[in-house]
Amino acid sequence: MAKKKEFSHIDASNRPRMVDVGGKRVTRRTAHAVAVVALPPALARRLEDGDIPSRKGPVFQAAVLAGIMGAKRTADLIPLCHPLPLEDCTVEIRVCPPRPDGSADVEIHCRAATRARTGVEMEALTGASVAALTLYDMGKAVSRGIVVREVRLLEKTGGRRDYRAP
Repeated sequence: MAKKKEFSHIDASNRPRMVDVGGKRVTRRTAHAVAVVALPPALARRLEDGDIPSRKGPVFQAAVLAGIMGAKRTADLIPLCHPLPLEDCTVEIRVCPPRPDGSADVEIHCRAATRARTGVEMEALTGASVAALTLYDMGKAVSRGIVVREVRLLEKTGGRRDYRAP
């Protein structure tokens, strides 16, 4: 019978703990996460030249900045997450073709990289999430029908094993 995997952030007494990464090698670590945001027709109709203009400025540009800032502050937001010096973080927003009803999906891709003893998956996931929430915040005046449908890790490299989503 296969050994049951245990949570890494729980000690033998079932208490939360920070994972000791002191014995791990410093390697180049990368991660790529995506958030998918569904824009209702009222908001999707406002798309111009790859962005949504607003009185607060271009919505996607604000979301890109927020995503990078969120990735940089991940350890402040996620308990027991190691603070990492990000060497690179990019956020890219792609608008998918509209559906017949006029709605459209937006994919927010966040890539993060560092040289460290632990991975940057949480930074990439946080960056994509914060960018998606910023899109919601700036778009809610037009429609509260915005849906953050999915946030997931697509790929990670470095460390003990690499991962690529199926």
